[in-house]
Amino acid sequence: MTKHDRTRFYAALAAASLLGPVGQARAEDKEPFALVELGAATERSLQENSHASGPSMAVEFPVIKEWLEIEAGISPLFRPGQTEWQADLLFKKPFTLNERVEFMVGAGPQVSYATAGGGTKIAGEIALEWMIWPSAERKFGWFVEPTYSYSFSKGHEQSVGVTTGLIIAIP
Repeated sequence: MTKHDRTRFYAALAAASLLGPVGQARAEDKEPFALVELGAATERSLQENSHASGPSMAVEFPVIKEWLEIEAGISPLFRPGQTEWQADLLFKKPFTLNERVEFMVGAGPQVSYATAGGGTKIAGEIALEWMIWPSAERKFGWFVEPTYSYSFSKGHEQSVGVTTGLIIAIP
């Protein structure tokens, strides 16, 4: 074995010893890259007593394991004569209750645009979320997420809502 071959051998051995545990830890970690939430949303204004509902889609990313997840979502909500598009960005603290149930508390900004003269509104949103996983692999599951929002725009509208649907893990 030449000096050049020995150098390559030791470099490969050092790389394998450093990267081997990282690869092993990643394979053992069940945390997915992201979660896609597809479902239905409903909301009721506390001032106007009006009701809206529609489809919902969100993507949730773990940022700091067991400490912080970020969820970005969008929902078109329909009511007679008006459509309201809502987008939110929630910062959530996860709590694992057991291997099949997870609970999260979150808060963040919400922006909405309503047609028919409703305009754009900026709000703050608080959410609670329960995730139910039928299997320990956590590839598919269900979620229920009740919310409360307070608008900082004219009128200071307050509303409560709930979104529920399917969770799909993206490895």
